[in-house]
Amino acid sequence: MPSKINIYSKLPLGIEILHIRAGRKLSYTTHKLLVLIITFLCYMSYHAARKPPSVVKSVLRGDSAMFSKEVGRQAHPHPLTGWAPFNGDNGESLLGEVDLAFLGTYAIGMFFSGHICDQVDLRSFLTIGMVGSGICVILHGLGYFLNCHYLLYYLIVSVLGGLFQSTGWPSVVSAVANWCGKGKRGLVMGVWNVHTSLGNILGTMVAAWGLSAGWGWSFAIPGVILLACAVLVYLFLIGHPDDLNSVACLSSDANRVVVYSSSSSSSSSSSCAIALSTAAAATSNCNSNSANSSSSPSASSSLHPNHPHHPHRSVRFIDAWRIPGVASYAFCLFFAKLVAYTFLYWLPFYIRSAPIAEHMLSAKEAGELSTLFDVGGVMGGILAGHLSDRSGASAAVACSFTLLSVPCLYLYRTIGHSSYALNAALLLASGFFVNGPYALITTAVSADLGTHESLQGCATALATVSAIIDGMGSLGAALGPMLTGIISSSGGGFDMVFAMLYTSAAAAGALLVRLVAREIAAFREAGFKKDFL
Repeated sequence: MPSKINIYSKLPLGIEILHIRAGRKLSYTTHKLLVLIITFLCYMSYHAARKPPSVVKSVLRGDSAMFSKEVGRQAHPHPLTGWAPFNGDNGESLLGEVDLAFLGTYAIGMFFSGHICDQVDLRSFLTIGMVGSGICVILHGLGYFLNCHYLLYYLIVSVLGGLFQSTGWPSVVSAVANWCGKGKRGLVMGVWNVHTSLGNILGTMVAAWGLSAGWGWSFAIPGVILLACAVLVYLFLIGHPDDLNSVACLSSDANRVVVYSSSSSSSSSSSCAIALSTAAAATSNCNSNSANSSSSPSASSSLHPNHPHHPHRSVRFIDAWRIPGVASYAFCLFFAKLVAYTFLYWLPFYIRSAPIAEHMLSAKEAGELSTLFDVGGVMGGILAGHLSDRSGASAAVACSFTLLSVPCLYLYRTIGHSSYALNAALLLASGFFVNGPYALITTAVSADLGTHESLQGCATALATVSAIIDGMGSLGAALGPMLTGIISSSGGGFDMVFAMLYTSAAAAGALLVRLVAREIAAFREAGFKKDFL
């Protein structure tokens, strides 16, 4: 195995080890694939760690008043005594407050974390967030083992967990967008965004399995998974392809300097330029490049004329809001995530509280059935991304999906209880149309707006724009579960909850109508020029 003398490197330790074990530098394409895989596993673990609260809700709530509004005071075949203080008369409201503590701080933290992520080392920032999130999830489950019944404890853990979790999304979207060009960004990020639904499925299955040993394990295991993925991120994630340009390693068997270069972010192609040199020349060049990169803001951009590196110039928060389309998509996502996160946090509880074909499900069975919503979301996210790429009309795709979700949600509420098969089919359809636009907006649309032509070459808006859009969405995500806890315990029950969901889905579609009109006008103009010019 040839020996390597590291002259100058900002690469993670794990990548350095891979280079040494392989006896050569990994190709640019291999690095890009590693980024996609690592960020996929990273955010899958984030979402898996968010799922336990929805699965254990019915266990914490107990049967004392859970079924009074949906099916009367009938005996349940799997009775639960609940966990104080959540098994009292106001238990649903208290559960909603815990959800709000997490999602509210998550939403607030999102607005700040995106801008911070643009200014600091992405890998370290993401690692810190994952470690903090994993510890908070484990602390939540620790309440079971410590026999803790203090509401304040769960509120504090949720607040801290929300703040740490807010570091995740801006970081992973920025990393993936840095490595992926615009050509097929919708499809690539649509497939990549499957991590959201797979994380929900994984978290649901693990949490449902943990219930048999005690609900504390439903939190502890996802928390450990999140910590393990944090180690993976720290050892192997390269946040930006330009980081490879500052790396030169001397190979003793060939006496050559290896420099990586990607041709363009818009083409997603790559190449590896190899310059022959002596050992002395390698050291001299490396020192020279280090000095130039620190003194000249164009040092990195000379290697990447179409892909300027992020430390050069940042975008102001208010200027990011002024990018065309950001505000419309941000407020659209507010309502879209209100619907999606209401299902994320309350669907297993709802399934367990409502009989299907006059059969009541256990907490474990309800959790397993709820995963079909995320299975539908996987298909919806991929198709939405593909349609966006083929049509170039992201607003039209997102608007269509959100409006079609309204009849699906209505049918699920009104006739979904008729049979198990019909319930499953409507869950798939609802997840398909609810999560499709949600996935599209938070990935490809955010990345496109973060590199909008109005930024005039500023490449540091990716995380900021992503944080603005997903931050607004997260405000809706915080509001939906909280309102569900309040409304479901009132006289209206889940009928009023679903009325809120219908209204929110329709509002999300309506907010994109202006952008859809612009896309239609652009298509007509393009067709006119093609025919007559």
